[in-house]
Amino acid sequence: MTIQDLAAKYDLRLPRYTSYPTAPHFSPAVGPDTYKQWLGELDPATPLSLYTHIAYCEEMCWFCGCHTKITKRYDPIADYLDAVLTEIDMIADLLPTRMGFKFMHFGGGSPTVLKAEDFSRLIRHLRSRFEMLDGAEIAVEMDPRTATEDYVKAMADVGVTRASIGVQDFEAEVQEAVHRVQPYEMVAQVVDWLRKHGITDINMDLMYGLPFQTTASIEKTIDRALALGPRRVSYFGYAHVPWMRTHMKMIPEQALPSVTERWSQYLNGSARFVHNGYVAVGLDHFAAPDDELALALNNQALNRNFQGYTTDTAPALIPFGASGIGSLPQGYVGNQGEIGAYKRTVRAGTPPITRGLAVSHEDKLRRAIIERLMCDLSVDLETVAAEYGASASDFEAELAQLSDLEADGVVIRDGARLRVTDMGRPLVRAVCAKFDQYLNVGEKRHSQAV
Repeated sequence: MTIQDLAAKYDLRLPRYTSYPTAPHFSPAVGPDTYKQWLGELDPATPLSLYTHIAYCEEMCWFCGCHTKITKRYDPIADYLDAVLTEIDMIADLLPTRMGFKFMHFGGGSPTVLKAEDFSRLIRHLRSRFEMLDGAEIAVEMDPRTATEDYVKAMADVGVTRASIGVQDFEAEVQEAVHRVQPYEMVAQVVDWLRKHGITDINMDLMYGLPFQTTASIEKTIDRALALGPRRVSYFGYAHVPWMRTHMKMIPEQALPSVTERWSQYLNGSARFVHNGYVAVGLDHFAAPDDELALALNNQALNRNFQGYTTDTAPALIPFGASGIGSLPQGYVGNQGEIGAYKRTVRAGTPPITRGLAVSHEDKLRRAIIERLMCDLSVDLETVAAEYGASASDFEAELAQLSDLEADGVVIRDGARLRVTDMGRPLVRAVCAKFDQYLNVGEKRHSQAV
């Protein structure tokens, strides 16, 4: 079967599997009281991962699928930061002791919308309530349009080790169509500032499937990005879901690439990273061969969480800020998404959890299978099942459902072992979906498989 045939047959709407079960299945059954209990039950020796969501941007990018609010005034941002600091104190007080963190991540929205002194204050406050463990990583997402050298220096001064720059595309026509105009020289300047101040672990986010993109134009963008020497690149497919994000209606749908063209952009772009010496990591990440992400892949120690592929092995991810999502041994939690309600809840002394999901033993088993497929593109069902007191024979129904994917050369089955082929890499989510007990394939809440 040709790539074009696969594109037509498997153009399904599927989860990205940054968690399992996925966020659309969270419910109000898990709320503040449950979260308090889960926090109190954590082993004091458990290393934590901390995620802080800065829920503001100065402008709306029309491709954005994140929870964010647009403002040109700083007063609402300062007031929001005050609520986040209050939440940090509240959650830290609910833990059994002052616990340590191995990973600290700032996302958005746009963390660079904060003033440099306020960003420093935020990190210092977190480090006053949580111990920074040896070798801990502190990572910040950056919008080049709002980043300044003062901000970069503040990042370095408080121990930031990694920066992730939102690029998406360098072509002017594409940038204008998605309302994110940032010339190449602007991005290069931010990279220079980062290296000048000692932050050398630099990630870049690129997207395919945007309006007016072609395979040739995205290859040109990739070449320009790689000339800046990022350690890692995320190469995401644009998810056009205007029924969920109304600002996406501003994108000219007639300019969006066809399914076949999206596949071409994905395949040719991926090949270009590899040709330039980067290691393909899972579905959509690429890393320098000596980067920790590539090393984790080689050691089969790669993980996947709400930030994508990661070396983060912390058993508990604690979220701060509106719409932040966390993961604990007992299950998942999600913060209130509406900023006003989030602030009122926090200031009333209540954890702002509005939804979540307690994971069952079966969920954990299936999550392990899906994570190995997403990370390693292979799984030994017998080995994984045995870790949960189960057997590969428990998945005969799921294995039978893989027959089409096997016949089409997407996956190879050898007894209880599954291996996604090189041609099947873009469709690994379709393989994972066979083990997803919650999924209604084709629901509009999910993005295209490629």
